[in-house]
Amino acid sequence: MAQILCENLSVGYNGIVAARDISFSIEKGGYLCVVGENGSGKSTLIKTLLNLIKPISGRLEFGDGLTQKSIGYLPQKTELQNDFPASVREIVLSGFLGKKKVNAFYSREEKKEVSKILTMLGIASLENETFTKLSGGQMQRVLLARALCACGGLLVLDEPVSGLDPEATEEMYETVDRLNKENNISVIMISHDMKAVEKYAKQILRIGE
Repeated sequence: MAQILCENLSVGYNGIVAARDISFSIEKGGYLCVVGENGSGKSTLIKTLLNLIKPISGRLEFGDGLTQKSIGYLPQKTELQNDFPASVREIVLSGFLGKKKVNAFYSREEKKEVSKILTMLGIASLENETFTKLSGGQMQRVLLARALCACGGLLVLDEPVSGLDPEATEEMYETVDRLNKENNISVIMISHDMKAVEKYAKQILRIGE
């Protein structure tokens, strides 16, 4: 069964449609890139998948053990990232908060998982650094690590390389590709970079055409 099945979905806010008749499915280990012009409804679709807003109409189903609470999400880069007065390790640990009860402490297993993820992404040496002191590429890797803590098999990335220099951009793409191929993590990524889309995506969803 597909992790996500979407048929004739219309999405938007307050009954106003941003994108309509969206249909796709993604299997375990899939890599779907969502493309389209600005304002075509790409981010609105992502927010619907994350249950941040409700679909206006159509069919949206989750399967293969995936739920909306087990999606790891990396939003667009914003200046708000510079307001995190916390260490890298604290930021990454916070990825578990959506799975926990109120006021629950982080478990030993969760702390071990953070160390494993930091090592896997090549940023273990940064774990005690202050988040705001990092470069843009390092920040995105930390936020990707945070998303992995919440991830139960699917990563959703909203323009993850926005604002990064070419070297950091390529590193991010290669990291996500490795997570997809070596860890069998499914990926849904919004991107305007058609060269990268054609290189990495297994499926392409065009919205607004």
